[in-house]
Amino acid sequence: MLNTLKLSQTHVNSYLLSDCHMYISLLIKKLKIMDQDKQDKFETMQTMLNKLEDIKNSQESIIDKINHVITDLFENPDKDLEKGMEAAHQKASDNVTAIKEVMENYEIKFNKAQL
Repeated sequence: MLNTLKLSQTHVNSYLLSDCHMYISLLIKKLKIMDQDKQDKFETMQTMLNKLEDIKNSQESIIDKINHVITDLFENPDKDLEKGMEAAHQKASDNVTAIKEVMENYEIKFNKAQL
């Protein structure tokens, strides 16, 4: 009877150990999935930041081109064109400011998500 009890206890311990291993294995798989999801989110956010930077650079390039036109107007004045270029310059400058603000806020979100 004592041997039967020991055998049963051994079997119980074996089953418990097996269940623990299975549970740990499932937890590890879940953590790997969570890590991959988090990594995918970071990559998506980084891609978004890169696109925002590209938009900002494009707007700054537009400002440079507008400045070239305005400079050319010193040699060949045209009040209507000058007025239009000044308005376009202001809009492009406002766009750069807005994009910088959006980028800063998004970078804060990105940095918080990494914690």
